[in-house]
Amino acid sequence: MSGSGGEGLPSRENSVLATLIGQDELCIEVYRLVITRPGWDVAEIARHLRVPKPDVLEKMDRLAELSMLLPSKDTKNAVVIDPEVSLASYIHQRERQIHSQQVELASVRAATARLAAAHASGRAHHSSLGLERLEGIDEVRARLTELARNATGELLAFMPGGAQSEEALQASRPLDEASLAAGVAVRTIYLDSVRNDRATIQYAHWLSELGGETRTLPSLPLRMLIADEAVALVPIDPENSRAGAVVMQAPGVVTALVALFHLLWERATPLGAPHPPASDAPTSQEMALLQLLAQGQTDEVVSRKMGLSLRTTRRMMASVSAKLGARSRFEAGILAARAGWL
Repeated sequence: MSGSGGEGLPSRENSVLATLIGQDELCIEVYRLVITRPGWDVAEIARHLRVPKPDVLEKMDRLAELSMLLPSKDTKNAVVIDPEVSLASYIHQRERQIHSQQVELASVRAATARLAAAHASGRAHHSSLGLERLEGIDEVRARLTELARNATGELLAFMPGGAQSEEALQASRPLDEASLAAGVAVRTIYLDSVRNDRATIQYAHWLSELGGETRTLPSLPLRMLIADEAVALVPIDPENSRAGAVVMQAPGVVTALVALFHLLWERATPLGAPHPPASDAPTSQEMALLQLLAQGQTDEVVSRKMGLSLRTTRRMMASVSAKLGARSRFEAGILAARAGWL
């Protein structure tokens, strides 16, 4: 307030005291001036505070109702009750409120501890041989975040499904950045198809600048995250991520998945490495296409597993057939086997 002067209370103290007695800061300013300028009348107080006289009279009446002033016929001689006496009941009331809140907070802490214990017990109850089932996509995402934040050494990931959306990539940035800043090695294998996606390429370059490593393969067996070679998370149904996931900590299972990751990592091509020159030999993507078709997979399934559009998959099949000189898909399979491609 413009007329508070150098002798006034700090604005924060004014606000706290006003809240304590359930009034505004003008009421506190009037109270202070009645205390510090006992010879001033209402007009002088109003002029000092630059407010109308009725406002000052209203505040003085309110202070009298709060037993902080004793009204007088001459407003110059309003008697101030000692603040330590007049404010004592408000202070005691606030102390009781704070004590009540502290007791309530202690109860909340105790309830939280019991819930955490029940949660841990539930995990243990539902786990068998180091297995934990996660229901639904939200629970899976929460567990993925937890594993990434708690990792101390290494995060290994398979990322099938083709190009990632910009929203998904942006959501991954804080976790990846925090992990790399903490000295955690981050290695990710995407599908070759992401090489045609600008957002994923930019993200991979950003990750590389921070120390992360990214490679690609024509196809991947499933989505997977392994933390510190101790915990692995894989989907219950590789074809439906919304079906949930399984967290595995059994050493034998995790060791096998780590070995699978390293095997495919050695075969994968670093993102950013130049493509081999064109030739009549099949590319790694074409080899993966032939292998999936040889397993009896439909074009739709092959497209999904390789992260390609159905049109691109069929165009690639036509290219392979042309290289082999085949006139049908069946003949292409026979000629690919004879050529040693399968």
